[in-house]
Amino acid sequence: IEVITSQEKELTVHKKGGERQIIVVRVWNETVANLTLMALGSSAPEILLSIIEIWAKNFEAGELGPGTIVGSAAYNLFVIISLCVMVIPNGQVRKIKHLRVFFVTATWSVFAYVWLYMILAVFSPGIVEVWEGLVTFSFFPATVLTAYAADRRVLYKYLSKDYRMNTRGVIVQAEGHEQTIDVAHYVNEEDAREDAKHEYITILRELRKQHPTADLESLERMAHELLLNRGPKSRAFYRIQATRRLMGSGDILRRISERAQSDLSEVKAEIRRESCSATFNPVIASRVFFDPSHYTVLESCGRFEVRVVRTGDLEEACIVNYITEDGSAQAGSDYVAIRGTLRFQPGENEKFITLEVIDDDVFEQDEHFFVRLSGTVHSSRTLVSPAPATVVILDDDHGGVFRFPAQNHELVESVGTYELKVERCSGARGRVLVPYWTEDGTAKAGKEYETNQGELIFENNESEKLISLFVNEEDSYEKDVLFYVQLGEPRMADEDAVRLVTRAEKKPPNMRTEQEKIALMGRPRLGDVIRAQVRIKESKEFKNTVDKLVQRANASLLIGTSSWKEQFIEALTVNPGDDDEEKSASCMDYALHIITLFWKLLFAFVPPTDIAKGYLCFVVSILCIGVVTAVIGDVASHFGATLGIKDSVTAIVFVALGTSIPDTFASKVAAIQDKYADASIGNVTGSNAVNVFLGIGIAWSIAAIYHSARGELFVVNPGNLAFSVTIFCSGAVLTIMTMMIRRAPIVGGELGGPVCIKYVTSVFLFSLWLLYLILSSLEVYDVIPGF
Repeated sequence: IEVITSQEKELTVHKKGGERQIIVVRVWNETVANLTLMALGSSAPEILLSIIEIWAKNFEAGELGPGTIVGSAAYNLFVIISLCVMVIPNGQVRKIKHLRVFFVTATWSVFAYVWLYMILAVFSPGIVEVWEGLVTFSFFPATVLTAYAADRRVLYKYLSKDYRMNTRGVIVQAEGHEQTIDVAHYVNEEDAREDAKHEYITILRELRKQHPTADLESLERMAHELLLNRGPKSRAFYRIQATRRLMGSGDILRRISERAQSDLSEVKAEIRRESCSATFNPVIASRVFFDPSHYTVLESCGRFEVRVVRTGDLEEACIVNYITEDGSAQAGSDYVAIRGTLRFQPGENEKFITLEVIDDDVFEQDEHFFVRLSGTVHSSRTLVSPAPATVVILDDDHGGVFRFPAQNHELVESVGTYELKVERCSGARGRVLVPYWTEDGTAKAGKEYETNQGELIFENNESEKLISLFVNEEDSYEKDVLFYVQLGEPRMADEDAVRLVTRAEKKPPNMRTEQEKIALMGRPRLGDVIRAQVRIKESKEFKNTVDKLVQRANASLLIGTSSWKEQFIEALTVNPGDDDEEKSASCMDYALHIITLFWKLLFAFVPPTDIAKGYLCFVVSILCIGVVTAVIGDVASHFGATLGIKDSVTAIVFVALGTSIPDTFASKVAAIQDKYADASIGNVTGSNAVNVFLGIGIAWSIAAIYHSARGELFVVNPGNLAFSVTIFCSGAVLTIMTMMIRRAPIVGGELGGPVCIKYVTSVFLFSLWLLYLILSSLEVYDVIPGF
């Protein structure tokens, strides 16, 4: 059941601007799963016992099946809720999250037993007609539909549901396959997967503080393991966990550590595959291009070389043409124009082109020209890059203009150290000092980045320098903050040049000498971009890792088997009941294993869950449970007869107690571990209603139809059962009212709360069960009058 209901699928949604997004959603709605497969699976013994008893008694009414259904409902509602209220640690409370669904299922659970009384003692006393059985069964789909409507708020949304985005930008699930998202509406919806991402980040930060020397991959594995442990789990998961402990198969949570490491390895490998999946044309065997594609030279440098490289398949020879092209620099006055051919021999991977720059003594702006490659000769399998090499010629007769090459810079927080370039253009003469400093924006120094200030020293003919910026990695899932780097006024470091400029500034323009005029014109100054904006964003690889790990943070994936071999190995292996990996199995674990070994080996023959997505396993399991239930029914009848106990008492005391033991342990663990009360008590009411609608509805419909076909009446003695149902309904109303009263601020939730109130509630609910057992038993033995 857990494998079937935990299946997921990808759906494509449209945002308001037309942007497409793929989201992952569960195939099964949680409410529908709990009321159908889960209720059928967990209540299969009670339901099948009622059906098998009808068949075994030649379609005559029995007391064991219906009595077990009512007795089990009483135990579930009174004892399990009583236990769950009590086991919550002091000072903590648990509330039902899906209250609308609880109201619907609670109403149906009370109505189910009121309806049972009405068909026994009101509509046709002592006789169950065909329509009564069929209507009883039809209430089962009605329960599922109304609960689903409450869960999806269908009545409030006029049957219109789609995939929407709330004000946090989070996709929230609704109905429909591919819809346009309206951002402005339904702002109160929550997305569990988005919450899991934020929880993952919080856990990762806590672990980083606890283990400051651990590497990121180890921290991610530990965070994923904790996320699997803390994540929400279904009622089926807790039932499986409780059953495994009862038969010495160990705590299923022991698999989490192994699963976390496996998930992380698979995610890292997948991200590496995605990052390396750049398209490559297999027809093109090699590429020829400039490396690097940008050169900056002084006009006094004379000759210099540009590099051309060839990558890929080098077995063939190839010939590439090249030519220079004017930009702002003019051939003949600023550089020497050339054209020619490069011949790559087999195995040769680089060539050089020699260029020449023409020097002059005139102040001028920086200029540039291009070198371009053209098509290859004798080779159709070589791709020549169309991008030219750009050559910038710096004037060396000026102190220079200092600036950032770009105003906006974007980097990821995982970069660590970022080198921010400062350019010196329009001249490179002399030694120049350029001050710089950082300024806060939305990013704060000491938190997102480290403050930095100082001076850059440009030596004579040096054209660029780097400022080192240190970015702090916070492992943020979503980050978008910025800070600034400011350049100050540059000044010359040569004292003689400084004195010359200072003297020239004090003179009128017509009194300055030629040397002073040149000194003033050639002094360094700031350019157009002197303030750089640095934006820090989250690491895409880290974000992808979080997304993929959160998708896998589903404890349901720990459940299930892939082969019969795995099932038999697990059936024969003893594991400790505790989730401590270093702890060995106890004597009690071995004892429980030996007692249940026959059954574990027997049911290891059930098909693994990996076959047919778990559905084959489900069907075969139900059939096997039916066989075991038939045996238990006979054993229970013989047990009661041996002790002189009537079937009605045996059903409500012994059989009901036995069938509810796994639910008891499952609810106890769920109450302690879950943040909400839904998995522990929220599903009890729905299960109780389904027991009647399926167990009684199917069994009595079959019997009524059988007798009707033969012209007979299906007679059911209403006495003991009607009395038992009446007592149960009274207690059920009191229990549900108690749960609702406990939601008041003085307690704050259905489970836990102040110590005194917690124990009073628990004792009260348990006493309702004892009262139910005593009154029902006394009525069976005619100590008190019944109906």
